[in-house]
Order: sequence, then structure tokens, then C-alpha cells
Amino acid sequence: MSFTEQSLRPIRPAALRTSSALALSLALAVACAPERRPDNLEPAATGGGFQAQYRTPGPKPKEAVALRSAAMNAETCRAPAGGTGRAAHAPAGLGGEALSRGDLLDIRIFGDTTFSGAYEVSRDGTVKLPFLGAVPAAGRGSGSVARDIGARLVAGGHYPEAPEVSVLVSDFGSVRVGVSGAVFEPHVIELGLRGDTIDTRRQEALGGSTEGRNLSAALRAAGGIRPDADLSAVRLTRGGRSYSIDMRGAIEGTAFDDVMLIAGDTVAVPSRGCFQEALMVPSPVSPPGVSLFLSNLTQPATGNAPSANGAETRQVPYGTRFLQAAINANCVGGALATSGHRSAALLSRNPLTGVSVVVERRLEDMMTRADRDDYDPYLLPGDALACYDSTVTNIADVARVIGAVAGGF
Repeated sequence: MSFTEQSLRPIRPAALRTSSALALSLALAVACAPERRPDNLEPAATGGGFQAQYRTPGPKPKEAVALRSAAMNAETCRAPAGGTGRAAHAPAGLGGEALSRGDLLDIRIFGDTTFSGAYEVSRDGTVKLPFLGAVPAAGRGSGSVARDIGARLVAGGHYPEAPEVSVLVSDFGSVRVGVSGAVFEPHVIELGLRGDTIDTRRQEALGGSTEGRNLSAALRAAGGIRPDADLSAVRLTRGGRSYSIDMRGAIEGTAFDDVMLIAGDTVAVPSRGCFQEALMVPSPVSPPGVSLFLSNLTQPATGNAPSANGAETRQVPYGTRFLQAAINANCVGGALATSGHRSAALLSRNPLTGVSVVVERRLEDMMTRADRDDYDPYLLPGDALACYDSTVTNIADVARVIGAVAGGF
């Protein structure tokens, strides 16, 4: 019998049943086989990762137990560089209004038309008035500049005694400052930029005000502080001199002096070398939210349009935990028989070392544990979450595939 003749012979039903049964058995064995646990470079499974919550859950407690994750995270913390006390006010010379290059000033001298007018703080940080030369302005308040102008008018012989001088801000310009250290996106940022809508009445009014150039705005624009940040001693360098500023009040809801920045300032946030759960809250210096990368497809995507993958991320509030994100991604719930044994994997990165970590959780187990908070990690910006279907759903998909293959004979 030739090969062609044998290939055209009909397959006997018994042989088909045997082949299908064997394939189904193999498929079920694969579907029910235990998955391989994620391997990590850092000892996350034993609590040695960035968060103690990364560690592998142990047996379910039969009784109420004390939660240990916060204490484990605090074990590696260095003492606050600024001490345990609170400094509500900034160091001398940093409080109040601070002029910078690009600021618009309205300078008026009583009964005078020669020197009065609108001025801009020059690139070199001075205000240049006719016949008076350059008056230093950057880093100073308007009142200090007014007194300096009055003294120069007397020194130049223009007035026998200091006249009344008024210096008011018409508009604050934008500034560039560098932010580094324990923030999520360290880089040079530009603060004080106006949006598309401008309030003309405020533009015309004198004595301008802005919060857009404050220290808290700079930290937020740099991605927000990391959970390991030491807010007790944020370092601000201006004109070659460094200052230590206590920003803990921004997290605790107490008074703190939100320093106004000028062009050329640099800000460095030190690290305590540990994960601090107290910093995982919305605040003026925290990240505006967490952009979470999601993968939750029962069937592999055939394309972006039919699989609704146009947006690759989802925004969740800062302070969101793993289990909350899994519910947000529709990984939890549904028919208990088919959805009760789902799992999810979280991909994160240690901001101190740059090393990635993957942690996996059985979602139904997390839902029913009394000590779930001990193993429920906080999400960080840029984290990714992948959901996996239950074993029953996997078996059902395998059966559909085998049925499709068998139907082709």
C-alpha cells in the first residue's frame, strides 16, 4: 500500500477516541500541574525585599496574630538625619517671598517718574534701574529690594534722604531647579509654568502670589518622594550654601514651611534605607497616583483593537495595595466554581537597588486570610500586574481546544 493510499484511509472512531482521550489526559495533567514559583535575585520570599509584604505567605493563622510587616520594614531604617523633633519653620533666609530671574516687578517711588516703572529681574538675578546700576534681587524679598533701592537713591545724590519706595510683584516667572535623591523621577524640572487659561484680573493686579514654585511642588513634579525618603532633612542648595529643611509636616498634616524656590536651586532628598509605610499616603509631596501596567486576558490578544488594549496602564491612587489592584483589574469575583482559585503576579522594582522582583498571590487565599495585610504589598509607580485564571477555567479551555481538534477529523 502506498503512502498516499494509507494517508487517505479513514481514521477509525476507536482510534480517534483513544487519541482524543490521551490528548485530554495529557492536557488536564498540564493544566493541573503546579506552576513554578517566581525566582528573585533578592530574598523577597523571606522578607528581605524592599517591602516585608513581598515575602511568601505561611500557613493560615488559626487565631488572631500580631502583624509583623511594619516592624520588619522598620528594622533596616536609619535614624532621621533631622532628629526626632519637628522644625515647623525653614532656616533663616529661606522663609517668605523669594524673587528669581524672570519675575516682573512694579517699582514706584513717591512723586517720581524717572525711576518708577515696570522691571524684570534679569538673568543675572538683578534689577537694573536707570542711573542706579544693578540691584541684587534673586533670593531676596520685595521689601529688602525696596530698601536697597532707597539707599542707592541717597548714595547717588538723587535724594537727600531715602524716599518711600514700593516694590510689588506683578507676575512670578518659571524657574528651573534640579531634584535628586529619594524621588521616583530625579531630573531638572521647570516650576511655575502657567496653564492654558490665564486669569487676566490676577495678571493685572499687583502683589502676585504663587504656590507653583514651592519646594513641595518640586518634589511632586519629580515623581513624588519614595517610601525610603528621609523628609526630616531635605537638602536645598542655593548660591553655594546648603540648608536642611524638615518636610515631615507634609505627610503628618502638621505645620511646615514650604520654601519658595528660585532659578538655580538644587534639592536632594536623602534616604533612610528602608520602606516606610507611613509615607504611602496621598500628600503634597507624594506621587499623584500609580500608573499600573495590567495584563488580564483569558485568551491571548489577537490585536489591540479587538482586545481593548488601547490603554496599557490604569491609574490608581497612591497607597493602593496589591489586592485592591487585583480587584480593580477584575481579577477577583465571578462564579466561585470557575473563578475561586485565580492567582495574580506583581512585578515591581526595588528603587534602592534597581533590581526587579516578582511576587505571586493566590487571590482567594488572600481574601480569606486574617493576616492578609502582612502579605499585601503596596503598589509603586511603574508596577505591573498579571492575572491568571483558575484551574477549572484552564481545563475548560483545554477541553474546547481538544473538541475543536476532534471536530476537524
